[in-house]
Amino acid sequence: MFDWMEATRGGLSPTLRAEARLKIEGVLNDFHDAAAKADKARYMAHFAPGAVFLGTDATERWSVEEFRVFVSTYFDQGKGWTYTPSERWITISDDGASAWFDERLENAKLGACRGSGALVLRGGRWRIAQYNLTVPIPNDLMGDVVDLIRRKAPVQP
Repeated sequence: MFDWMEATRGGLSPTLRAEARLKIEGVLNDFHDAAAKADKARYMAHFAPGAVFLGTDATERWSVEEFRVFVSTYFDQGKGWTYTPSERWITISDDGASAWFDERLENAKLGACRGSGALVLRGGRWRIAQYNLTVPIPNDLMGDVVDLIRRKAPVQP
């Protein structure tokens, strides 16, 4: 039987790092594909126990259980969401047990988006421990956007 911890003692070999990167790419690609097809079981299976999903709104910090409820309101009606990755960067820890990533995404409603997060290797399977979906704001528009947000929900002193 393959012993991942023994194989990574002293750092991850280039071969194991490349294999891990391919598996992580597969997880993230399937995560987005499941969302586009409103496949709740497949989508949610990519989250690790205790995972957190951070949405675009400041109030959207969901445990995996809370996020499952949110997802159900859409997926149970056959409504998914499509985020198409155009670029992705993955970093794998030296021991090969965790990884973090960021990706450029395109969405018909929101336009250019960014996904970032962390994955953990559990039982030989990569699972998402945290996913953060953001909408990058061009710096020259930041002041106007901040003003709009403040008008909607004033900052408490």
